Amino acid sequence: MTSLMTILALYGLLSLLTILLQVLAAAGQVGLAPLAGNRDDMPALTGLAARLDKAQLNSAIAMALVAPPLLILNTAGVTAGAALLAAQLFLIARIAYLVIFALGIPWLRTAAWLVGFAMTAWLYLMVL
Repeated sequence: MTSLMTILALYGLLSLLTILLQVLAAAGQVGLAPLAGNRDDMPALTGLAARLDKAQLNSAIAMALVAPPLLILNTAGVTAGAALLAAQLFLIARIAYLVIFALGIPWLRTAAWLVGFAMTAWLYLMVL
């Protein structure tokens, strides 16, 4: 497996971890019954559970956006240099984003998000 695919797999694992953390936080806040139900009447999440819920949704969107250029570059055999650096920075930024968002630090969260976003854009530019 190439380094780009390893980074994509690691980001997939980070996304799974984010989902698990969000479910655990939500279960601690509202209990298991509302989570196991149809969630029509589930109380609004607050605090850590709400932040992890938002981070989980954002992580899924980031995965949908970063996977195509990584797969295209990998298929084209471009798996080192600037592509690898951008993928590594993306992953580091997304790890930082999750931790900072969970801690509730707004401006740092935005900075981490911007780095991840910029690296995704850079990957698309490399595809072109």
